[in-house]
Amino acid sequence: MTEAQNPPPRVTATVPLGTPPAWAVLQRRLFDALDQAWRAFSGRYCEPDGRLRYGGPAASRDGADDFYEAFFNWPVLYQLGGSDDLLEACKHHWTGVTAQLTELGYVVEEFERGYDWFHMGESMLLFYGICAADPADPRFRERAHRFAELYLPGSPAGNYDREHRVIRAPHNGAGGPRYGLNDEWASYGADLAVMRTYGLPLRDLPGITRWDDLAEPGNARRMGAAMSERLGRGDTAVNLAATSLATNAWLYDHDDRYRDWALDYIAAWQERADANGGVLPDNAGPSGRVGELHDGRWYGANYGWSWPHGIYSVGNSAVVAAVNSVLLTGGTSRLAIGRGPLDTVYARAVHAAVADTEMSISDRWHAELGEDVDRPTMLVPNRHHDTGWFDHQPPQLGLPVWLWHVGQAEEDRDRLDRLRKASGYDWRTVRAFRNKEEAGHEAPWLEYLRGENPDYPAAMLATALGQVERRMALIATDTSDPADFNIHHWQRLNPVLTEALLQLATGTPQVLYNGGLLPTRLAYHDADRGRPGLPPDVAALVDTVGPDRTGVELVHTGLGGTRTAVVQAGAFGEHRIDTALITEGGAGYPGDPRAYTAPAVDTTTREVPVGGPRLTVELPPGRRIRLDLRLTPYAYRPAHQPTGARP
Repeated sequence: MTEAQNPPPRVTATVPLGTPPAWAVLQRRLFDALDQAWRAFSGRYCEPDGRLRYGGPAASRDGADDFYEAFFNWPVLYQLGGSDDLLEACKHHWTGVTAQLTELGYVVEEFERGYDWFHMGESMLLFYGICAADPADPRFRERAHRFAELYLPGSPAGNYDREHRVIRAPHNGAGGPRYGLNDEWASYGADLAVMRTYGLPLRDLPGITRWDDLAEPGNARRMGAAMSERLGRGDTAVNLAATSLATNAWLYDHDDRYRDWALDYIAAWQERADANGGVLPDNAGPSGRVGELHDGRWYGANYGWSWPHGIYSVGNSAVVAAVNSVLLTGGTSRLAIGRGPLDTVYARAVHAAVADTEMSISDRWHAELGEDVDRPTMLVPNRHHDTGWFDHQPPQLGLPVWLWHVGQAEEDRDRLDRLRKASGYDWRTVRAFRNKEEAGHEAPWLEYLRGENPDYPAAMLATALGQVERRMALIATDTSDPADFNIHHWQRLNPVLTEALLQLATGTPQVLYNGGLLPTRLAYHDADRGRPGLPPDVAALVDTVGPDRTGVELVHTGLGGTRTAVVQAGAFGEHRIDTALITEGGAGYPGDPRAYTAPAVDTTTREVPVGGPRLTVELPPGRRIRLDLRLTPYAYRPAHQPTGARP
């Protein structure tokens, strides 16, 4: 647990607010809008027991993640300062959806029966968020341990082979290794139009050299059989996301069985990368040998380098594992597992316009880059097969940003600088889009932190408000029948947005969507109400992030009621605040009532020794304070923080 701090030092905001900054007003407006939005979504799409209204079919394996994803960021909103009843709503929906998926056959004893960790990682975000928001809940604590036990050596589930250091199958879970792939893919034909953009899953079957060859029924059956045999067995790199299960359980009470398994499993994949010239392979066979099921190839696994997503899936799981390694060790020596896949593709970059380049996920980049899709920019290969590297797309900034965020190493900062300089578009531009991960605005945020984009906070918050309004309009005009819902229907309409709040209030990028935990740079507790998050009327803006420094301004936007906020260094209390340089206002405000204007207020700074993970800030109405926190990173073992940690 974190070092005791009884009580944390207390400072008081004394600088008059004056004209409220636009960002503070917009941030509090966003909290209000989101409170209305999640209630509207719940009322329209959920049954009284918390499950989603759905009357459609259930596939053999694919789909459980889509049910949980509709709520993936709701616990985060609560932790940031969302409404008091949101936490219980999150638990209510998790419980209802879990019962629903049990009835549909996806879930056994509250956990996925067996699927790939690209999708299971998505489904687990809601669960991880609840654990972090309320670690005192014994039900979720028990679940966290029970779920992690499924992957430990010697578990009756049998997911893990201790001798060969592999998870035995690409699909795994409560039912143990679940060999093969979706039953619906027993015949993988050309009629699977949604998969056409990703091309052939296997490219070495005689007589099947292009997508249209799958229109012949015999070819479709051969492809399905080969996929089940070669893609449905052995270990895959995306299984690295399972280390979040173990890390989440370890954060409760530091049972080192979870830590030791996660670190050893990460090390096994790093050793395979080292033996492969530094390139993280996507597969290991039953004996632990790379290429065992793929004729010696280091590529070709399910959700691997070749099909369907490449770096989008391999890189995400590798960075998830890298972040977990820092939490588990307090050091950055194991970040290579995440850096390797990124540097592999960055070294093979080309410059071309998105609009002129064939790529598998082009709609994403048209939304993120807008009119700049016609400008040449850095494109990196997402995938690799026998013909070499292909499927060039702009680099996903969320992956290198998380490496920089969690380690604050110079080489990760330099990597981001190189990406910025190689881009053919202005990183300062804020565009009004929302993708599935509710991410993609990393570039303008980084420019703000560099001091080159001062208008970003207000622009980003206004954009978020516009996106909430659009989702609310879509919900209000949605007349579709639940019996006709696509299983992605709800996530497309989820009106909760947290990217802007995470960046601006905590200095943290959006969570890694395929199974990441969320070690925020700063966290807050409402001391008066004994719960996580910013108090009512209080807004926060992180303007400086460095290896041993975080700058944040707190503003009380209200007209009454003193608020008391506890500022914590790290979501899991892992950093020590050594000192805080605070701003203080001089005397004279509000001045003579006969004057037409308020008097000028002189400000001074004062250094306050802290010596722990928390600092208590008292905020009278209409006051502001800036804190320049000097930190010792990872001074303490990270741990789930008790709900309502008080000063």
